[in-house]
Amino acid sequence: MNTPAARRTYLDVLRGVTVLIMIEAHVIDSWTRAADRKSHAFGQSLILGGFAAPLFLFLAGVAVAMSAGAKARRSGDDRAAAAATAKRGLQIFGLAFLFRFQSYILSHAPAWTMLKVDILNVMGPSMVAAVAIWALARGPRGRAAAFVAATIALVLATPVIRNIAGLAALPDWLEGYLRPIPGLTNFTFFPWVAFVMAGAAIGVVLDAARDASADRRVNLACLGGGLALAAIAYAASSLPPVHPRSAFWTTSISFFFIRLGVMIAAIGLAWLWEQRRSAGTRWSPTQMLGRSSLFVYWVHVELVYGVISLPLHGAFPLAGAWLALVPFCLMMTWLAHVKNVVKRKYLSKRDLRGKLSGQAQPLMF
Repeated sequence: MNTPAARRTYLDVLRGVTVLIMIEAHVIDSWTRAADRKSHAFGQSLILGGFAAPLFLFLAGVAVAMSAGAKARRSGDDRAAAAATAKRGLQIFGLAFLFRFQSYILSHAPAWTMLKVDILNVMGPSMVAAVAIWALARGPRGRAAAFVAATIALVLATPVIRNIAGLAALPDWLEGYLRPIPGLTNFTFFPWVAFVMAGAAIGVVLDAARDASADRRVNLACLGGGLALAAIAYAASSLPPVHPRSAFWTTSISFFFIRLGVMIAAIGLAWLWEQRRSAGTRWSPTQMLGRSSLFVYWVHVELVYGVISLPLHGAFPLAGAWLALVPFCLMMTWLAHVKNVVKRKYLSKRDLRGKLSGQAQPLMF
């Protein structure tokens, strides 16, 4: 039986592309001059950049399901696997506040911004919630069905939650997790957690594809099914909204499933890309960026929005900002490479010390 590679590199490729889209979104947003920000081209640039956040959340869900599945197969204990995977979500949530503290120190941001709700604040808890669903459900079909149900429930609840007047009584830092508060919230649980749940559903299916032929079938199904889902959702966008106060760009069910369909199809496209003859024969900067996504996110936000690039904020015409994006992406690729080199040297020295310590161990008795 042909087995797929231990690491599905096409997911690294897709995550690497997401990193590049994320950088594009932030550079264009921060460095484009005010006169060009009302142009059609700027709006199209933001639409492209708008795929970065949902893709990161979607891929986090894929990773959660696949990681929990792999740990369960190694240990034979679903609960232990779920607990180990949930730790990563808690770490991400903790890093969200550390990231804000860094901005507070380096960019002299107001103290209240440490309670700002950003993507890591949503990603961490949603990963823990996804692991809980994975642990409660049984079998690939049951888990996939549970994640699909959670996705639909979250999307349907979004316009309802955002229009509950009583939420205004909550402290702003808590309300900001449920619905947008200008200046305090970039992301909210509704509907952003739904992308993680949808990704987890795909992750369960991918994890169950344990040989090359099954992996091929699943990814081709992702390509065709994702495109079909996006087309159906686009057609449905012309219908009256399910909730009368729903807005297309924020709480629309159609807009959510358009994006989700594109992202599911992107997995299939990334898989096709990795089937080319030259795949795996040389170093891939895209894969490296995908494996260093958290590092790149952490570093580039401060470089794009922080005091270090203050003279560049709003300084370029749109075309100039796109030109500036190229050397900036190359710089971030170089920084990720340097980080990996330093990490490998550290790990090799640590392993060497461990071996030497192990060799010396008998002399202690």
